[in-house]
Amino acid sequence: MTAALHVVLPGGIDDPAAPSGGNTYDRRVLTGLAATRDVHEIAVAAAWPHPAERARSVLARALAQLPRNATVLLDGLVAGAVPELLEPLAARLRLVVLVHLPLGDETGLSPAEAAELTARERRTVRAAAAVVATSEGAARRVETLHDLPAGSVHVAAPGVDPAPLAEPGPDGGRLLCVAAVTPRKAQDVLVEALQSVADLPWTCTLVGALDRAPAYVDRVRELAAVTGGRVELAGTRTGEALARSYRDADLLVLPSLAETYGMVVTEALARGVPVLGTRVAGVPEALGTAPDGTLPGALVPPGDPPALAAALRRWLTDPALRRGWQAAAGARRSGLLGWDETTRRLNEVLEV
Repeated sequence: MTAALHVVLPGGIDDPAAPSGGNTYDRRVLTGLAATRDVHEIAVAAAWPHPAERARSVLARALAQLPRNATVLLDGLVAGAVPELLEPLAARLRLVVLVHLPLGDETGLSPAEAAELTARERRTVRAAAAVVATSEGAARRVETLHDLPAGSVHVAAPGVDPAPLAEPGPDGGRLLCVAAVTPRKAQDVLVEALQSVADLPWTCTLVGALDRAPAYVDRVRELAAVTGGRVELAGTRTGEALARSYRDADLLVLPSLAETYGMVVTEALARGVPVLGTRVAGVPEALGTAPDGTLPGALVPPGDPPALAAALRRWLTDPALRRGWQAAAGARRSGLLGWDETTRRLNEVLEV
């Protein structure tokens, strides 16, 4: 085994009732790193990015006990909010910050809240020995946002597990969205778009947590009610239930307003399911292309129900287009990276 690695994580990343791409990423890379490193986890149970004083004290004590020159990998959801704890330790510890999403980029923040979180996160990443993002687009965003040198933020894109091919339906009408129902994931935009194609045959299942933003969930429910039961808010699904949702889908739709990668995109592609997503940060990278350069789906502007509706109408009414997207999605599977590659790239940063 190589030298010890200390990892600071938000509490509850293994809670099956609260799945997220960030939690999955953290657990998968730590499992991979544990094969060659002595990994010590420091879980901070707090409502980040607004930690309580007790949580700050727990984290401060844990970091103060680490030996000089110890390498510490910190999830940005924790680290970005507490630069005052990390700056004094930067000369004694090797701090590596993993930014899943810049704190100030979260949807629903007031301008003042976003500015404060961005300023705090800027101090954190500048104190770090290295910064890692989950896509090239996200890395460039972090560099620009925090005035870091171009090319200085490393990239360790999420992996995906191999999966059997889904069996497409005859009309492409089984639509799936996998994301916590929150303003950033923009399910309201999707449901508004679906109302515009109500003359066509389709059903849409929204898989994702319903407890993150209750008022927003109520709005999505109200919009969904207009569709006469064709939109289902299914709540959280994991394991075989989630796998079955992908298998039963003809098209994954991800209408996010911000997304540093979009792991559900590659999870769908691993099953040969095309993706209709938004042109934000890492989604184009996750979508990628088939070996012949064709897109396994399409990208539309974020927050644009008419554009999303137009793309859905093309998908639902053009069999040749559906066959093309499906063929490209099947071919894209061979180029998807596994979690071993994610771990390898992150390990390279940790070893510098």
